[in-house]
Amino acid sequence: MSYGYLLDLALILLSTKVLSLVTKRFKLPQVVGALLAGLILGPAVFNVIDETDFIKQLAEVGVIVLLFTAGLESNLSEFKKSGKTSFIVATMGVIIPLIGGTILAYCINDGKVGNVNIFVQNIFIGSVLTATSVSITVETLRELGKVSTSVGNIIVGAAIIDDVLGMLVLTVITSLADSSVSVVMVVVKMVAFFIFSVIVGILTYKLFNKWVDKYDIDKRRFVIVSFVICLLLSFSAEKFFGVADITGAYIAGLVLSSNKETIYITKRFETLSYILLSPVFFASVGLNVKLPYLNGEIVMVTIALIIVAVLTKIIGCGLGAKLCGYNNMEAIQIGSGMVTRGEVTLIIASKGLTLGLISSYFLAPIIIMVVFTSIFTPILLKIVFSRDKSSVQC
Repeated sequence: MSYGYLLDLALILLSTKVLSLVTKRFKLPQVVGALLAGLILGPAVFNVIDETDFIKQLAEVGVIVLLFTAGLESNLSEFKKSGKTSFIVATMGVIIPLIGGTILAYCINDGKVGNVNIFVQNIFIGSVLTATSVSITVETLRELGKVSTSVGNIIVGAAIIDDVLGMLVLTVITSLADSSVSVVMVVVKMVAFFIFSVIVGILTYKLFNKWVDKYDIDKRRFVIVSFVICLLLSFSAEKFFGVADITGAYIAGLVLSSNKETIYITKRFETLSYILLSPVFFASVGLNVKLPYLNGEIVMVTIALIIVAVLTKIIGCGLGAKLCGYNNMEAIQIGSGMVTRGEVTLIIASKGLTLGLISSYFLAPIIIMVVFTSIFTPILLKIVFSRDKSSVQC
């Protein structure tokens, strides 16, 4: 049996902490340091650590706990109020990047990819820009103390919905190239998951709160049962409905966010996340990056893709926020929080390569765009929130 994973963990924890302190010294969000640690340790720079199955699975638990904690810290009543706004922001945050990415693709795509229609190819490239990586934004909002603000609730809610809409768009587009994909089945599963979440959520809310109120027992049992609920909802989301496990985790957090022991439970999960799970997750983002060969043309395409990726999210989500009555600064904050891309974007790109919807030519720009937005978004969020002292906790 190999014990190399122990050394890998030690290096990840040490490097993420050291670089987080360095970025904090430069008044940057600490999550930037954790992301840089993964890049430096991984194949992009020194190639000291490979992403093993152990690290990958531990990182997945990390992002589940991160979103579960975000749900616990959210205000359920405020979330209910902001549901419509989150949906509008998410919808605009899918439509505008989809249009912007498709237009960019028409300018740079020569259409020489298999036998797939060039329109389908171009709109698929647009779909790559639709998904938001909620995990990095959530960690930054927590660091800034903005998760439970009105704007924070909108960002997290919209990012969750954004991923669902993004996967729906992906399914519609891939069905044009792959007859085995059923758009109807995907929609049915998503509706079924929503109904399932409401029913399970109501039952869990009532039973858990009744249990907490009735029994004055060791509080650690509440933490264990909370984690079980989180894991079961995460598993059910992926296994039975094809919805991201982090969506199930966030819903579990929301359901359990209104009981008298919520603060105690949240603190325990924050400790678990801080000492192990979050550093592994954010480092794994960097460990996944393998920078390909770049020439002048690819560099120009990459710059164009980054500009379109950043601006379309800020404009699209910001416009959605404005339509719902938020002021200019709040709209910019919401749009900025939706900029980051992550694993979902890479999954969509990988699916496109498999189906022949994009060529490997676009892979390098997409990877670099994901890395850039992952590092840039926390910095941008700190800037836009530091300019507004009026955000109040809900």
